[in-house]
Amino acid sequence: MMGDGFGMGFGGGFMWLFWVLLIIVIVWVVKAAMGGSNSPSEKQKTALDILKERYASGEIDKEEFEQKRKDIGG
Repeated sequence: MMGDGFGMGFGGGFMWLFWVLLIIVIVWVVKAAMGGSNSPSEKQKTALDILKERYASGEIDKEEFEQKRKDIGG
């Protein structure tokens, strides 16, 4: 009899912990699946950054780079 009471209290006491952890894991999985990696520390690319990348990759030449840089005010 005494063993049953202890087992019930122990199981019932940790059952809420199981559900809380399960909910946390589900929320984490959904967030990761939706691309929730957008943290404030990640910097968004500016138009000038994209322009520099296009110039560096050879997609545009120097004249076009300079003109577009002037257009965006960079």
